[in-house]
Amino acid sequence: MNKEEFLALLRERLSIFPPEEIEKYVSYYGEMIDDHIEDGFPEEKVIETLGSVDDILKIILEEIALSSLIKQRIKPKRRLKPWELLLWIIFSPVWVPLAITALALVWSLYIVLWALVICMYAVELCFAICAVGGLAISAVMLFVPNAFAAGVLCSGGLVCAGLSILFFPLCLLTTKGTWKLAKKIVLLIKFLIIGKGNKK
Repeated sequence: MNKEEFLALLRERLSIFPPEEIEKYVSYYGEMIDDHIEDGFPEEKVIETLGSVDDILKIILEEIALSSLIKQRIKPKRRLKPWELLLWIIFSPVWVPLAITALALVWSLYIVLWALVICMYAVELCFAICAVGGLAISAVMLFVPNAFAAGVLCSGGLVCAGLSILFFPLCLLTTKGTWKLAKKIVLLIKFLIIGKGNKK
């Protein structure tokens, strides 16, 4: 693939954006290719080093807010004709509830994902509180003639302390994994909005 083909494909994949945004990205990558060619690298090798257009698109989409991408997508490219506007209004009892349902479904899945992480931290906090409480009460009970109860509470506190120590790295790992998954889901939604299926 040469420079012209690469930039034409990039321009096509960015077609949802305003013309000035498209030209900004196309000229940026065009200048980058030219700079490397001036340094003595072959054109095909430079383009191969940049990666595929989808790799570049992924970098661009990570920088752009989802809300601005949705606004770009739903903004009409031209003024609607009266009959088109009438069709939008007539079919609004169908498409408006479907759109709201889709948004609510995506949002609820996102909330559930983070609710699971919050639940894990709640369990971790419970282990820590039980550990501190069990050890503190067992220390107080040493001064009471019931040594058996003090031993049971001390053992329970130590078990909870151990579980708390073991569970904390799992909470951190789950948080990082959930964050990465959430970013991938948002990126997938962005790809769907710009029309990944139109790729040639």
